[in-house]
Amino acid sequence: MKLAEAKQQFISSWGAFGTHWGINRTMAQIHALMLISPDPLTQDDIMEELNISRGNVNMNTRELINWGLIERVILPGERKEYFSAEKDIWKVVKQIVKERKKRELEPMLKLLDQLENVEGDKKEKKVKSFIEIVSGIKKLGHQADKTLDTMVKAEENWFVGNLIKLFK
Repeated sequence: MKLAEAKQQFISSWGAFGTHWGINRTMAQIHALMLISPDPLTQDDIMEELNISRGNVNMNTRELINWGLIERVILPGERKEYFSAEKDIWKVVKQIVKERKKRELEPMLKLLDQLENVEGDKKEKKVKSFIEIVSGIKKLGHQADKTLDTMVKAEENWFVGNLIKLFK
């Protein structure tokens, strides 16, 4: 497989995978392009490579910056704005986990706290059943939160080693 074909396949696949971790396909494709680019890219570079509009590039690069997956780079003597992605994939995964936790898990846990305090007779079957279900989901959510915190704080070798032990 030639490099150009491999790059296209990687960008396309990463775009599809990105939809599973909470970002849109174009945003993930821009991230993929930046991951495999040895040098920082301008918006024009991204537009040309992915054949997308300036507005689409602008909106998605801002969101990638918000996710902490890319950063603006200033090149001496250049007026254009350049962007570069974090190349350490372990740091990328940890950043995605932190963002998903902040955007999805934490609001869910907050909601479950509120739902657990439902008004009504706690001895009544319907109220008791509702509270038990919500409490069970909340307990699982807190366990997931602790696990994700451990992953984010862990070094790659420690985490992978313990994960492998878990599956043996």
